[in-house]
Amino acid sequence: MPFQPGEKLEYRVAWTSFNDAAAVELSVPERRDLFGWPVWHFQATVHTSHSVRTLFPVDDQFDSYTDTSSLDCRQFEMYLNELGRRTTTVLHFIPTGQRPRIPGAITVVLPGTRDPLGMLFTLRGTDWQRQPEVHVPVYDGHDLYDVVAHLEASADSVQVDAGSFTASRVSIRVFEDGREKSDTRFTIWFANDESHAPVQFVAELPFGSVRVGLTNRKPGA
Repeated sequence: MPFQPGEKLEYRVAWTSFNDAAAVELSVPERRDLFGWPVWHFQATVHTSHSVRTLFPVDDQFDSYTDTSSLDCRQFEMYLNELGRRTTTVLHFIPTGQRPRIPGAITVVLPGTRDPLGMLFTLRGTDWQRQPEVHVPVYDGHDLYDVVAHLEASADSVQVDAGSFTASRVSIRVFEDGREKSDTRFTIWFANDESHAPVQFVAELPFGSVRVGLTNRKPGA
């Protein structure tokens, strides 16, 4: 995989007319054992900034424990603090037909299912020159989606705060119950270097357009 424990990627989020709406950090805190599975631990944090924070105070954290071999999700955690309301959700993913290894409640999913954060790292680890399209089921804790990622361009020039990059542009289409969600589209640019870091995101969402650009990156050990 093009990442190692200790890596941190920092981003600035622009939303509608706000050029500095939020700060996002993606990291790989560790590689560990989880109930007998060797897993990557991926983490994402989101904090709204400045004037947006007065309207929508958000301090969220997401943790994905993703199998190191299959990249299937084993555990997905959401710690949400939005508009003064705190919620915690921990989901233990068990593929259909597999016996649980963990105590307590489980979430039965299709084999190969990712959580949204693990999906991002799956796309990052894809060799887009050899595999120009990826189909993956994604469960976000509420709904199951079929996500189709397709390579649109292999050598775009991208300028963000962290520098200039040549990047692969990948479009993301989201389907629910066989129908495409026409109000939800993503485009991600992955650097064409050994890190394959996502350097820019553009999203068309029901609540507006979002652009996310890399501001700083710290490689893993």
